Amino acid sequence: MSLLVEKVTGKAGMDIAFKIRTEVFVKEQNVDPDMEYDEFEESSTHFLASLNGKPVGTARWRFTSYGVKLERFAVLKEARGKGVGQALVLAVLRDLLVHPEAQGKTRYLHAQIPAVSLYSRFGFQVIGEQFEECDILHYKMELKH
Repeated sequence: MSLLVEKVTGKAGMDIAFKIRTEVFVKEQNVDPDMEYDEFEESSTHFLASLNGKPVGTARWRFTSYGVKLERFAVLKEARGKGVGQALVLAVLRDLLVHPEAQGKTRYLHAQIPAVSLYSRFGFQVIGEQFEECDILHYKMELKH
């Protein structure tokens, strides 16, 4: 099994990332497309994960007034349980290590309840109460150094 995560460059890569997000969030989880795609697409750094050469996952990070937000982690149903989510988290965190502007900033995310254990493995901790975003239960999580 070959698992590769790469930073997205160019429109073709973005189209693939959007296709994966549409499949996971819009079709599978019934998120309103207007909520899924936002004004931060172009200012975010996006990633694609491929399993045996087939794109199966995506994620992005962006700067916010609070710090650095990791978001839009999506893995196609047939690729779940194969380390794709872990590889995406690792790739994003590694990218932030070499990004000078990210140094010293709080790294955080809004985790869907089933994904809390994934992010916990990387040192993220639940902060505050459970909340709803796009009709899906989440916890805010921060990376503790």
